[in-house]
Amino acid sequence: MTVDRRTAMSISAAGLASLAVPGLAAPAGSRFVVKGNAFLLDGKPLQILAGEMHYPRIPRALWRDRLRKMRALGLNTLSAYMFWNIHEQTPGVFDFSDNLDVAAWVRMAQEEGLHVLLRPGPYVCAEWDGGGLPAWLFPDGSTPARAFDPRFMKPTARWLKRLGEELAPLQIDRGGPIIMTQIENEYGAFGSDQRYLRALVDATRAAGFGGQLYTVDGASVMEKGSIPGIPSGINFGTFTPGEAEKAFKERADKGFTGPAFCSEFWAGWFDHWHETHATTSTENVVANLKWMLDRKMSVSFYMFHGGTSFGTWAGANLDVEKNFFEPDISSYDYDALLDEAGRPTAKYAAVRKLLADYLPADSFRELPAPEKALTVAPFALGEVAPLGQLLGAAQVADDPQTLEGCGRAAGMLLYRHRLAQAAKGQLSLTEVRDLALVTVDGKPAATLDRRRGDKSFMIDAPAGAMIEVLVEAMGHANYGMGLGKDQKGLIGPITVDGAPLKGWEHRPVLLEDVSKLQFAAQRGGETGPAFYRGSFTVTEAGFTFLDLRGWGKGYVWVNGRNLGRYWSAGPQRGVFVPAPWLKVGANEVVVLDLFGPTETVLSGRGEMIWDRAATA
Repeated sequence: MTVDRRTAMSISAAGLASLAVPGLAAPAGSRFVVKGNAFLLDGKPLQILAGEMHYPRIPRALWRDRLRKMRALGLNTLSAYMFWNIHEQTPGVFDFSDNLDVAAWVRMAQEEGLHVLLRPGPYVCAEWDGGGLPAWLFPDGSTPARAFDPRFMKPTARWLKRLGEELAPLQIDRGGPIIMTQIENEYGAFGSDQRYLRALVDATRAAGFGGQLYTVDGASVMEKGSIPGIPSGINFGTFTPGEAEKAFKERADKGFTGPAFCSEFWAGWFDHWHETHATTSTENVVANLKWMLDRKMSVSFYMFHGGTSFGTWAGANLDVEKNFFEPDISSYDYDALLDEAGRPTAKYAAVRKLLADYLPADSFRELPAPEKALTVAPFALGEVAPLGQLLGAAQVADDPQTLEGCGRAAGMLLYRHRLAQAAKGQLSLTEVRDLALVTVDGKPAATLDRRRGDKSFMIDAPAGAMIEVLVEAMGHANYGMGLGKDQKGLIGPITVDGAPLKGWEHRPVLLEDVSKLQFAAQRGGETGPAFYRGSFTVTEAGFTFLDLRGWGKGYVWVNGRNLGRYWSAGPQRGVFVPAPWLKVGANEVVVLDLFGPTETVLSGRGEMIWDRAATA
């Protein structure tokens, strides 16, 4: 989707303001098309100035606030992934209610004067569990992901058809805000099968999306992921000042034409556990953006606002050949234009200042009133409940089964085996995905981390001893050739000095509802996995970040809502508590800690606590 480079270079910044940058919804029956090197809305050139936001990462009560901040910046379009796996968590059963009401999300964008770029997948990446692909699609790794195969295409077509029932009526020619619908997502980095891409086009059309289609890829692989006759955007970062020029030159050198569109302008970056917080320089963002604006190019900020991967929805990177696993943190701050709490950052201000040189004054809006950041004094979590209270029904098999094989998509699974005879030697697990806490007769025996390649430990136990292995899944691979092949739990048989241990009980930990827990006062000296409960009081509306320093690894619930994972490994040392999920008055906090905290105390503050890279 490139413009001839010589033509692009001749366009002056002064002419940019003549492009349509609408702030109001298009009238019913409007027409959006691609003609030559231009996007046209009702026959007039449209420069797309977009920002990416994800509805499941933002509490619904805050959607309008975030959209208004996008519109205030002068942007005219919301870029919106659709997350298949959160809508269809059980095959054939769809949920579009409450925070998953995508039609309300799209309509709200229109009410705030924004067009919409619809990105329905089926694969979305986005540092989201499985890249949006449901875990139930891949119970054993035999179903190919992103493939021209009925095992993949049939459920994909069903997803697109059901999504079409929600969103096809909101296309621009029917009076809605959706101007383009994306086919697949960065497919060129994964494959090059035109049969698959064409089948997706057919399924998308059959689902009712009859308007303009497009694809997105990195410039280096766009020939693999593009579709003849359909425009293609390119994605690139801001790690150096000249990345935009380099990417568009590569696209032009490959002979691509059409509207010049950076479909993902990575204005920040994401984080893995065990790393320092990723950031990109505001100066590089501005330099690359200016280069594009000088040439009247369209652009979409990824991310405009990242939000939070609540619960178990954060994904992971996986190199299958090297078995190199990098789980993502729950915060999706992304060093974006708005921070995790939705506050404009220095990048936002710098971009606003630059856009003022190119856009008419009436392109901008006033920012909404800010939410208040709350400080919460230290409070104790003085009650405790054992993990065993949330164990589900048992399933038995000769060898360990995966979470998916036990009908689970995420969370934790407890494996149990009672020794029929004494065991002494090396206990070997074929593979752990992703973290395992092993006890023998209730005593800690080993902690095995997939990141380190841990697979074995020495055991010396009598006949009748109980081996328990608690495995936590840290997010399915969301990028690369590991898609659909990242089943969780214990993979393969378990042996002692080569002799197999047969007969395993499997019990899931049901983290969906912690209200069932029965707590008692701490007696002191608690060790191992347990739930802790306490409460704090706030006297006014606002948000906070709970400080988890001093805790080990686990999950946090506030008023029954799972805020996501924490881990002393960093870089994220707290969890974000959105204002709509707090109550004026008492607020209950439940923390699951797998390792045992050094002190069962929490507090709240107005900023996330990050492990940052040392500066010179």
